[in-house]
Amino acid sequence: MPAPGEPWSEIVPGLWMGGHEFTRRPGELGFAVVHDEFDLVMTLLKLPGYGPDPGIEHLVWSIPDGPLDGTQLAGVIRLAEAVCTALEDGRKVLVRCYSGYNRSGLVVAHALVLDGHDTDEAIRLIRSRRSPWALHNERFVEYLRTGLSTARLLEELTE
Repeated sequence: MPAPGEPWSEIVPGLWMGGHEFTRRPGELGFAVVHDEFDLVMTLLKLPGYGPDPGIEHLVWSIPDGPLDGTQLAGVIRLAEAVCTALEDGRKVLVRCYSGYNRSGLVVAHALVLDGHDTDEAIRLIRSRRSPWALHNERFVEYLRTGLSTARLLEELTE
């Protein structure tokens, strides 16, 4: 799949979704280094040297771009709740993973659902604002359609 065309994309006012690499021009990858553009950065895949600057709130919850266990899903739920709180406080938030497609999409979509969006509407919004490749991980889409709290319980039963 192609790298996104920009380091991060605004999904709704104040809420941005991004990754660590993007396409500067055809065939040229750029590094999406965060400095002080955001008040809160949530990182789902931490790579050294990608920021944010000291003094910027930075929450890290490393998860795979694959099946998640109950603990990982609980972390995603907590991050989405923190997104909602930060937005209510007027803060500018970036949620990022490697490409800014799946892991960040899961957190952002759940935050949108918590904020009152329908699940399919949240997925469409993310794909239209970030990339058609966003949330191409069908398991993550299933988690969202099932509801993350329910998906968490189901995953804990199978552990």
